[in-house]
Order: sequence, then structure tokens, then C-alpha cells
Amino acid sequence: MNRRSLLALAATGLATPHLLHAQEAWPERPIRLIVPWPPGGSTDTIARLFQPKLAEILGRPVIIDNRGGASGSIGAIEASRAAPDGYTWMFAYDNEATNQTLMRLPYKTLEAFIPVSLVATGPLALVAHSSTPYRSFKDVVAAAKAAPDTISFASSGVGGLAHVSTTLLQQQGGFNLVHVPYRGGGPAVQDAVAGQVPLFMSNVVIISQHIRAGTLRPLGVTTLKESRHVPGTEPFAEQGFAGFDAPTWWAFLGRVGTPEPIQRRMHEALTQALADGDVRSRIEEQGCDVRATRPDECGRFLGREIERWGKVIRDNKISADS
Repeated sequence: MNRRSLLALAATGLATPHLLHAQEAWPERPIRLIVPWPPGGSTDTIARLFQPKLAEILGRPVIIDNRGGASGSIGAIEASRAAPDGYTWMFAYDNEATNQTLMRLPYKTLEAFIPVSLVATGPLALVAHSSTPYRSFKDVVAAAKAAPDTISFASSGVGGLAHVSTTLLQQQGGFNLVHVPYRGGGPAVQDAVAGQVPLFMSNVVIISQHIRAGTLRPLGVTTLKESRHVPGTEPFAEQGFAGFDAPTWWAFLGRVGTPEPIQRRMHEALTQALADGDVRSRIEEQGCDVRATRPDECGRFLGREIERWGKVIRDNKISADS
């Protein structure tokens, strides 16, 4: 709804002068950005890289509110109940799509939220601790087939893309691993680096420094082609899993019902923040690619992800206690 439409509504009594002022003056106070994961994970890391520039552009503080737990659903539920006044937004991770099938939630993503922008995408990488004997993904498959359900892999939580994509690899490759879910990527990477779990499937954002240090050894990535973020690491699609493609992603969402002028202003501000050279380079240095899409592109992407991974979850009978 543009300014002319709002003025027309005001003339008919359907929009009050107060409403007009609130939309045109937005934001008049700090903005809350719910990150449904604990500090230290990839979602929190990326949010804090664009947060200062976004606040600068909007002229108001953008306060990150970490609400971790239950694979991102606790924070998402809170965000879904927020007033649609433009003062509460959510920075979602790929679990937002898989949770729609995995869990009984009091909301549906595409009904409770408006897509603002797909912020970034990147590869997932399966890494092994340097102390393990696994030099390649073929080594893992061979060991798992020789002794099923004896090799563990960690992920940031049940039903996330890291978990579901690894399940699909097992299904296609005919081998079995033991899933060890964590409450977010931060706690998971700590145990992976300490060697408490031999394998870890994760986005590259939280493991890139440990790959460079040699503590974690990359065995494969989930993009169709080799990723510049994990150079020299073969995609699973080129290791006998033809067509395997499971990029991880992060998206900026708002509440359904948020006035269109505020939606548009937030999209413009976020796009501007992500176009900043320093912000873009710092995000991409973490191991992902900035996208900054249109809202409609983001919405279609979310719909495809919900449908695609929902089928994998149903076919493999993945549940919240998997």
C-alpha cells in the first residue's frame, strides 16, 4: 500500500491519521531481530555482521534477541506471535523449512511470516576430526557398511538440513550412521573440535577456521559443484551421489500483516546493508554467498524447501526424537 492509497483510506475513515503517521515515521524506536539460535552459531554470526549497518541505515538500534531451543522453533513461535507493527523481525535458518514437517507447530511459515529477503546461501560440509582415520567420504561409507550404527555424526539439531541431508545420503548410499543432535551449531562445533564426535555435518560458517587450522578435515560438500569456500573438496554429487544438492540458507522474515510501506522500507534497508562492500566481504569470508533477493523470490524459495525436505522427512520417518 503506497502513500496515495493510505491517504485515500484515511479519507474514507479506514485509516487513521495515527496509522498514517506510524507508517511514515517508522521506525520510531529500537527494532528487535529474533535469532532463534544461541550465540556462536552461524545464524547469530551472520546477523551480527549486517546488524550494525542495518541499524545505521534505519537510524534506530537493531537489537538481536537470541531465542534458542527446539531446533529454532522456540524463537520462531515467539516471532510468529509478535505484533505486526514492524518492530519485531526474524532471521531464520534452514530449519525453518524442515520444522514445518518435523514438528507440530502453532503456525505455518508461509502464513505467519512475510518473506523480506533470502540473505545468504552456502554449502554444508561433512568434516572429520583430524584424529580419525577418515581421509575421504568413501572411507566413512566403507566403515559404516562394515559396522552399521557405530559411527556418529553431529549436527546443529534434529530435522535441520544438516541432519536431513545426511539422512538422504545414507538412504542413497545404503549405509547407517548414528545421529548426535545438538542445541545449535555453537555447542556442536565445540565438541567436534574437541574430538568428542568423529564427524560433523555443518554449514561452513562455523567450521571454516577449524578447517583452515587442520583440526577438522572436509570430506564432501552438499553443493552440486565444488565450492570456493571449501576449495579442493569434492561435492557429494561427484562422489557417487549424482544430482545431490542441499545448500544451506538464511532468510530475513517479518510478520504477516506488517504494513506494506514498512515491509518495503525494511527490504530496501536490508538490501542496502548487504550491498555494503565491507558487510558483504565479511559475511562471505565466513563461508557463504550473499543473495539479497526480492521478497517474492524468497517466498518461492521457502515454499520449495518446505515441500522438498518435507518429503525426505516423511519418507525416512524422521521425528523430533530421531
